[in-house]
Amino acid sequence: MAENMYQIWKIFDPRRSLIALFGFLGVLAVLIHLILLSTANFNWLDTAYAKAPISHPAPAALKK
Repeated sequence: MAENMYQIWKIFDPRRSLIALFGFLGVLAVLIHLILLSTANFNWLDTAYAKAPISHPAPAALKK
């Protein structure tokens, strides 16, 4: 069986198959990310860390 596996490319065009595969995987990745962003636990854009104000250290007093 393994010696005839190369013949699958006689049925499918490799360029079209790989483009279709990468397109499907890209759409799947975007879909998974959007689903995660819609949940409360996994939304990394709308967390307390993102809303926290940036605190800068107080400047050191200038010595004369």
